[in-house]
Amino acid sequence: MKVKSFFDYKSDASNWITLARGEYYPDILKDACTLYKPVLILFGQLVQSSESSSRLFFGITEISESWMRIQLLRIFKRYVCPVLPVEMTKRKTKAATIEEEFASKFRPINEVQKAFNSRPSHDEVMCALLWEYKDRGKKGYDLTERFFELFRSNFSGLQIIGPERAGKDILMQEIFADYPNANRPVDFVIKDKDEILAIGLARYDSDRGGTQEDDRTGGYANCANEFLSYTKRQGLKTKLIFINDGPGLLLGSMWNDYASLEKSWEDKIMVLTLRMVTERMTKEWLTTKI
Repeated sequence: MKVKSFFDYKSDASNWITLARGEYYPDILKDACTLYKPVLILFGQLVQSSESSSRLFFGITEISESWMRIQLLRIFKRYVCPVLPVEMTKRKTKAATIEEEFASKFRPINEVQKAFNSRPSHDEVMCALLWEYKDRGKKGYDLTERFFELFRSNFSGLQIIGPERAGKDILMQEIFADYPNANRPVDFVIKDKDEILAIGLARYDSDRGGTQEDDRTGGYANCANEFLSYTKRQGLKTKLIFINDGPGLLLGSMWNDYASLEKSWEDKIMVLTLRMVTERMTKEWLTTKI
């Protein structure tokens, strides 16, 4: 019996995705204000003691505790420079370069002080905005952990290796010493003793659309073509698995794009939601030498 393709599930796609639990507003406000009040207090102190917005920026980058520094930079972005990419600022060594590039877009410090002082000391709005970042990535960690559990309960004779929640990704150079893109990360490796049966990526899509959608599926297509071209040249039978879940799969062309990706390398790629794992991923598919 032929295994159904990812596309075959589209007609009732909503029944095949797993929804992560969310949090209610305004229920989160009490905890959010408790967590972020010290951040707002420190930001206020830095605002009052800085003679310019650039000095405020450098004052924040000098904070040694990374969690606090990142929260302060997120507030800085809101008050001082909405176009500032916080991800760029996480490396303290880049501070001078970033300031040079973005300083012309910084709001003057007197306007920042006025704006900050117009808000209550326990600014619920800002605390709620920061709270949105708190569990970023958690849904992806939950997905990976549940997939590992499913795999181990269904494939007791095989090994699955990788970070089950937060942790360092596996780099391709650790799996295949001569892999051309040595630093490409993957989320898990499936083995039968010393034989590598499959590698895979796992992502939870809460909300995807437009260019984000194209970036995700386009990046997956590049990964697939790169990896499977390599295995073909090397005469390897290793397969590629994409574990994807969440309501983002129902938006735009996402489902069709993943179906096309799976079909692009027939029987070498499998795209799965958690609910499809026990029905579609079999030991026969993993071990068949295609």
